[in-house]
Amino acid sequence: MARVRLSVAERREELLRAAIGQIEARGVAAVRIADVASALGVSNALVLYHFSTKEKLVAAAFTYAAEDDLAHLRKLLGRRTSALRRLRTAVRWYAPTGQAKGWRLWIEGWAVALREPALREVARDLDRRWKAAITEVIAEGVAAGDFDCPDPAGAALRLTALLDGLAVQLTSYAGAVPRSRAQEWVDEALARELGLRLEALTAQER
Repeated sequence: MARVRLSVAERREELLRAAIGQIEARGVAAVRIADVASALGVSNALVLYHFSTKEKLVAAAFTYAAEDDLAHLRKLLGRRTSALRRLRTAVRWYAPTGQAKGWRLWIEGWAVALREPALREVARDLDRRWKAAITEVIAEGVAAGDFDCPDPAGAALRLTALLDGLAVQLTSYAGAVPRSRAQEWVDEALARELGLRLEALTAQER
């Protein structure tokens, strides 16, 4: 069957999605241009036409994944509800016990970023923008009197560090931490950062 002719933008997106899938399955070090091409039934030359090297393809794939995550975060934080409810929804989504996908991809990315400046900048930018978004909502909730947090930026950093660390534990070491216990830790940490009793935090679900 003949392949549907795609625009340049559509083809690039197709290649990036395939690259993300291959990176998650094989790891950054093992994945090849040929793997991405084979997954789509296209030639290596087509992949190289859009991304001249594997390094550029990998960096672009992580950028694409980062923008996708940030777009969903902005959607959650832009809802018409209280800052507390939006914040808890976002944290629960991002946590490795939630619905966010691709933790294996990001753990791979963090490792490779130690040696690849381009990928390190992608990871740093995602981290910076995530923290800024969470900081903004915490500050909004403080201003509205929803909760008390003297250091929104510090709270955002500590919450992110906990979530990232739990992601490594749950993704890399199966069974190391029960998912239910990890979720309890996330809720307890969020309540503590906002100066709330845990019951007040969980009441947002009802």
